[in-house]
Amino acid sequence: MDFLDYAFMQRALLAAVLVGITAPAVGIYLVQRRQALMGDGIGHVAMTGVGLGFLLTWSPVWTAALVSILGAVLMELIRWYGKTRGDIALAMLFYGGMAGGVMFINLAPTGSNANLTSYLFGSLSTVSESDVTAICVLAAFVVLVTLGLRRQLFAVSQDEEFARVTGLPVRMLNLLTAVTAAVTVTVAMRVVGLLLVSALMVVPVAAAQQIGRSFAATFALAVAIGVSVTIGGTVTSYYQDVPPGATIVLLTIGAFIALTALAAPLARRRARAAAGGDTTGDPAECAIPGSRAATDEVGV
Repeated sequence: MDFLDYAFMQRALLAAVLVGITAPAVGIYLVQRRQALMGDGIGHVAMTGVGLGFLLTWSPVWTAALVSILGAVLMELIRWYGKTRGDIALAMLFYGGMAGGVMFINLAPTGSNANLTSYLFGSLSTVSESDVTAICVLAAFVVLVTLGLRRQLFAVSQDEEFARVTGLPVRMLNLLTAVTAAVTVTVAMRVVGLLLVSALMVVPVAAAQQIGRSFAATFALAVAIGVSVTIGGTVTSYYQDVPPGATIVLLTIGAFIALTALAAPLARRRARAAAGGDTTGDPAECAIPGSRAATDEVGV
């Protein structure tokens, strides 16, 4: 535990825990909406925000948050109105975001490709106190949205038409989901990196779906996986001097493989219990399509 003696590791671990909570919390709704790669697209756009922060000598975290939110709003508008040309517009937005980031950071007096690399793949030693403050504020927003509006977000993610009929503001909730995803990308970029953040938003959810029998159980398990792999990856990167982002993602994939292997015998055990008239089990919740409990019913 000697790594806790260093201030930079204390900051890195705090950031890692917040990333482990927020990324799966948003990712579960993106997976439901079949927008698993949305985080990757926002990460490309956020590069422009990072470069702009260096150019204007502002905090790259806050400028990345602002640019990511604008990019997420544009992505939703393109999804609503883009029709057949929407994929081309999205491609231009993503590649333009990458190009803008590289250009701005090279024009900045204190910027360099080395600075950009730490944001692309994550870096423990560069998480500053101001970064931690920004991450805490942004993470609080993500947690409030994903937990406070979980019923509404779940309903829209499951069936937009049904949610619209019930009177929910579908477009506003879709926009809020996109904005929350953009904020999450900004939260995660200092630990995981912009190019790998999408994996942490999606893979823990996919792993949790292997054994989760309800929305609540899958949500909790995904967050638990996220926190475990971010802490494990951060500590491993300190001792082994390996990239934190890559380490975290590989640990996440390892968790997915392990839970996938566990899912089959667990499903057989549950089937035998059900055949034997065992009525005990998890309380009924909203099941997630693709999980082992897709037949569970009732609300979140």
